[in-house]
Amino acid sequence: MRIFFDTSVLVAAALVQSVHHQRSLALYLEADRRHAYCAAHSLAEVYATVTRLPGNQRMACDQALLLLDNLRDRLTCVALEPDEYYAAVSAAAAAGIIGGTVYDALIAHCALKAAATTIYTWNIDHFQRCGPEVAKRARTP
Repeated sequence: MRIFFDTSVLVAAALVQSVHHQRSLALYLEADRRHAYCAAHSLAEVYATVTRLPGNQRMACDQALLLLDNLRDRLTCVALEPDEYYAAVSAAAAAGIIGGTVYDALIAHCALKAAATTIYTWNIDHFQRCGPEVAKRARTP
């Protein structure tokens, strides 16, 4: 079984204050590089999110990089080639996906490239819009 982590689960696993922390962290702690994946793009999304949180939730840059190091140690990062990137955006446009949800479509294509059997996300509705092959794999932790 190959599992794939959406950014929403990775951020929740890192933030004790998140309502999804316990379930996300438990799943993350079971993961290893042999069967667990994330999109390379998620590294930037996690960094952007945790360094812009309000108040004492915000991580300093060096803390955020330590988090990314841990993600890279535990998960295999999957990146799209330029032609795959364009195909993913084209498919999103054909599905009527607009705005920032296109980033979830890119993550979904990375999950398909990794041959993930399950995509863990807290944004189920975004992934269900990415077509039946993605929708049948999308689950919450």
